[in-house]
Amino acid sequence: MDLLYPCCAGVDVHKKMVVVCVCTSGETATPRKQIRTFSSMTADLLDLSAWLTQCGVTHVAMESTGEFWKPVYQLLEGSFTLLVVNAQHIKTVPGRKTDVRDAEWIADLLRHGLLHGSFIPPQSQRDLRDLTRQRTNLVADRATVVRRLQKVLEWSNIKLAAVVSDVMGLSARAMLEAIIGGEHDATQLANLAKGRLRSKHADLVRALEGTVREHHRFMLAQHLAQIDFLEEQIAAFDAEIVERIIPGEAGAEPPTDATSTPTPTPAPTTQGDSHACSACATWEEAVAIWDEIPGIGRRIAEQLVAEIGTDMSRFPSAEHLASWAKLCPGNHESAGKQLSGKTGQGNRWLRTALVQAAHAAVTVKDSYLGVFYRRLVSRHGAKKAIVAVAHKLLVIAYTLLSKREHYIDPGPNYLDARQKERTVRRLRDRIEQLGYTVNLQQRETVPA
Repeated sequence: MDLLYPCCAGVDVHKKMVVVCVCTSGETATPRKQIRTFSSMTADLLDLSAWLTQCGVTHVAMESTGEFWKPVYQLLEGSFTLLVVNAQHIKTVPGRKTDVRDAEWIADLLRHGLLHGSFIPPQSQRDLRDLTRQRTNLVADRATVVRRLQKVLEWSNIKLAAVVSDVMGLSARAMLEAIIGGEHDATQLANLAKGRLRSKHADLVRALEGTVREHHRFMLAQHLAQIDFLEEQIAAFDAEIVERIIPGEAGAEPPTDATSTPTPTPAPTTQGDSHACSACATWEEAVAIWDEIPGIGRRIAEQLVAEIGTDMSRFPSAEHLASWAKLCPGNHESAGKQLSGKTGQGNRWLRTALVQAAHAAVTVKDSYLGVFYRRLVSRHGAKKAIVAVAHKLLVIAYTLLSKREHYIDPGPNYLDARQKERTVRRLRDRIEQLGYTVNLQQRETVPA
């Protein structure tokens, strides 16, 4: 095999230590290997960086082991061309696994160009990812606490969730606070309803007749306090994300610290580079474009920016982006047989956001995505149809940002218009199968 990197290093990362193997090609076919073990403390990692520089290392590969690779990457970033590779792709021979052998195997694969690094965005985008992912966790935590609150209501025979659509809405929240305050009269509680909920006064009275004890009031009060705290946290993250996105630009270079120096000439496999160019949209522009797509609100648009970025030139096509996000059917063929079509495991944050957006998009009446979903759900089921809509949303997002265009819904008849002849032939054959004779004639269009 061809030798691509004459001086490279493989790093086996652990929680407390890292094992490093430096491969240097000499005059003989057998490379010279130097193996050292460093602690994962900052001072030792700086010594590692200095040793790699002294050895003349240009490329470094490491496994993506949980969160442990991040401090190593952070201190080596800028000084070397770094590749963070999937541990599943570089497993060595079973039964011969040691830390030293793992480091040697990674270095051997790297020097022959057999490793493909994962996409590691620049520091500014990684910071935005941390913010959007933590906000997602907070929103999930809030939903969990709301479900716990509903359990307490069920224990106390309060069937509020059977009448109101949101137990944390304005009217329901006022009723809950009154219950915590000691109000027993169901009629007085029902009188706190506002807006259209007043028309359900009789149902509310029946639902609010329960057996509330002091224990239940204490539990409800603690759950409401926790929900209020989570909402404050979510609002704080919303404000911080907006502050980062509005002045931020796509691919902005992360600040350079004293522990890293820029690489003079990045190689094609360099990860985390800015890809800054005049054609790249800003974060604010990308959020504005993606926010117009049905199902994708501002929060999901911000999450797409954090997970994908705005430089669409990194992906050769929309299909390549969908394959990277694992939102397209897998390809597993052997002996001429298609064995599996699973989508595979990709970026779970991106996939979850797009599936959530797909569920919202298909509810829009008289929309292209709604018709697209209904055409698939009868043949493939709801789950596969939703994933197909999520794939479609990702393709639309890629196309719009690449062309810097805004979304225009093609309408519910778009698919029929594209497949007009096929649709007519299929419906005619179906009618003839039922025993009828069909004579089709083109209707004249009436001028407006």
